Amino acid sequence: MSIGSSSSTTTSGASSALSVERNGINVISEAERKGHPRDLLYKKCAANISVFGVSYGSFVLGFGNNGWQAVGAGVVGVVLSSLLVGLVSLAGRRGSAPTMVLSRAAFGVRGNSVPTLVSYLILVGYETALVALATFATATVFGRLGWSDGDTTKIVAFVVVAAIIVGGGVLGFDMVMRLQKWLTILMVVVTVGYIALTVDEISGSALGDLPTGNSKAVFGSFVVVVSGFGISWVNSAADYSRYLPRRASSPGVVGWTTFGGSAPLVVLVAYGVLLAGSDPKLSSALAADPIGALTPALPDWFLLPFAVVAVAGLVSGALLDIYSSGLTLLTLGLPAPRWAAAALDGVIMVVGTIYIVWFAGDFLTPFFAFLVTLAVPIAAWCGVFLADLLLRRRDYDDADLLDARGRYGAVNPAALGSMVVSTVIGWGLVVSTAADGFPPEAAGFGWQGYLLEPFGLGPKLEGPWTYANLGVMVALVLPFLTYLLLGRRAVRRQEAVAARGGSVVA
Repeated sequence: MSIGSSSSTTTSGASSALSVERNGINVISEAERKGHPRDLLYKKCAANISVFGVSYGSFVLGFGNNGWQAVGAGVVGVVLSSLLVGLVSLAGRRGSAPTMVLSRAAFGVRGNSVPTLVSYLILVGYETALVALATFATATVFGRLGWSDGDTTKIVAFVVVAAIIVGGGVLGFDMVMRLQKWLTILMVVVTVGYIALTVDEISGSALGDLPTGNSKAVFGSFVVVVSGFGISWVNSAADYSRYLPRRASSPGVVGWTTFGGSAPLVVLVAYGVLLAGSDPKLSSALAADPIGALTPALPDWFLLPFAVVAVAGLVSGALLDIYSSGLTLLTLGLPAPRWAAAALDGVIMVVGTIYIVWFAGDFLTPFFAFLVTLAVPIAAWCGVFLADLLLRRRDYDDADLLDARGRYGAVNPAALGSMVVSTVIGWGLVVSTAADGFPPEAAGFGWQGYLLEPFGLGPKLEGPWTYANLGVMVALVLPFLTYLLLGRRAVRRQEAVAARGGSVVA
C-alpha cells in the first residue's frame, strides 16, 4: 500500500467539522497537525461522563467488598488504566498515524494483522453494545414518564442514535472532536444535577454493614474496572493524538489524556459504590439494567434530562469506537476511503444492535464475557506496544509503516509470540461471568480458566480466584517484560537503519 492510496489520502484531511475527512491510515502531514494536548481532555471526558460509570459501583461491590475497598479498587483501576491510554497516545504524537498502523513497527506490517483483528472486534463490539444500551435506556425513561416504551419508542431511539453515530463517524475527526466538546459540557451539568437529586439515597449505616472482602475480591474488582475502561481504549488512543504537532509536550499528552479519562470516572464509580452499597435492591437492579435502575430515585421532571445525558454518554463512546474501527478496518487492508470503512462499520453496528434489542434474550451475560475475553489479548498487545514505545529513541518511519519490505519487516516473531503466549496464559486465568454471577457456561465461555487449578488457584468455579481475572494483568505485564528483553536488538537494528537513511528488505 502506498501513501497515496485511496485509504491514505493526504489532502484536505480534516479542514471542517461538516466536511468529510479524507485522511485514512496515512501519516498526517506537518501542515495538518494542529491543536494542543489539552484538546484530548474533551475526547476522553465525553466518553467517560456516562451514568454507566455509576453502574460500575455495583459491579465492584459484587465481588464482596466493603465501601472503602470498592471505592479504592475503582479509583486505582480507573487512574492506572487511563494512564495506559495516555502512554499509548504518545505514539500518536510521535508517529502522526493511527494506533494500529504504528503497531506495525513492533509486530511487522503483516504480523500486525493479528492484534488489528482483535482491536477491530472489540471496537465493533463496544459500539454495538453502546447503541443497544442507549436504545434500552430511552425506552426505560419513557416508560417512567408514562409514555410509550414499546417497539415504536425503541425504533425511533435506535434510528436517531445510529444516525448520529454513523454520521459523525463518516464525517471524521473534526466532527467527532467537536461533538465530544459539547457533549462533555452537557453531561457535566446534568450529571451534577443527578448527584444532587440522589445524594439523600446514600445510607451511612447500610454502607457500614457491608462485609469486608479479602485481597482476592479487591484485586478482582480492580481488574474489572481496568478491563472495562482503560484497557478497552488503549487500542485507539493514538487515533486522536495523531493530529497534534510533534513538538507538543509529552507530559501534556499523557497528563490531559489520563485526567480526562479518569476524573469523571473516579467521581461516578465512587458515587455508584455509595448508591449501590446503600440499597441491595438497587445493586441487584443495576446488574439487570445498568441505566434504567438509576431512574426510580429521580423526580419525573428530571427524567428527560437524565435520558439525554445517559444516551449522550453512550453516543460519545460509540462515536470514538466507530471512527477508530473504520481506521482499523483500513489497517486490515480494506481498499476503500476512510468514510466508506466507517459506513460499513455502521451497517455492522446496526445489524448487531437490532439482534441485541429485538432478538437476544440475556444481554449482560455475553457482554461481560465478551469484555473480559477480549481484554486479555488487548492487554497483551498493549504490553508489547508500550515496551516497543519505551525502547524507541527515534520517530517512526512514515513509508516503512506501509511496506512489508521496509525496516519493520513482515512479521516480528518476538512481538507476535509474546502476545499469543501471554493471551493463552491469560485466558487460562480468567473466568468470564455476568454481574449477577451466572456461570460462564451460560454464555459459552466455559472453556476459560483452565490454568487456575493446575497453578493451585482453584477450584475453577466458586474458588477464591475465580472472578479475580488474574489473566488480564498477567497478559499486560508478561509481554511487556518479555518484549523489553527480546525486542531491544530488533529496535536498535531498525533505528540504526534510520540513522544511515536506508532501508532493509525483510
